Amino acid sequence: MGCKMQRRMAVRRKLRILRTLTKSKSVKKRSIVMDASLYLYKLRLQEVKVEKVGGTEYIVVKVRCKKSEELLVSILEAFEEMNVNVVEAKLTNSTHLFRMEAILHAHHDTDATILHQAILTLIQTQTQTHT
Repeated sequence: MGCKMQRRMAVRRKLRILRTLTKSKSVKKRSIVMDASLYLYKLRLQEVKVEKVGGTEYIVVKVRCKKSEELLVSILEAFEEMNVNVVEAKLTNSTHLFRMEAILHAHHDTDATILHQAILTLIQTQTQTHT
């Protein structure tokens, strides 16, 4: 009898954690799980890859996310603020998805992980404000 109660309490605790992580407003178990799967799907849509090419000063940036207004402008402004020059950029702009692949010329002090984090936070703020 005690084992069932412990299991039930553990499930409730995990559902509460899942509910807070996904910012779900529902209290039903099924709705919380559906909100969590939708949250994971949206996270998979947001993909940012930043790689330094060999030992050179060039960085390849690949971005894939949900389309939102003025996202390209915001990304290019972020590159400008970080003193990174865009050498080449390829854009694929469908009805629901935004894709960009860019080759950047960076200075010696530009870190790829900082660039990655800046782009990721920019995308998250853009998609949250325009949804």
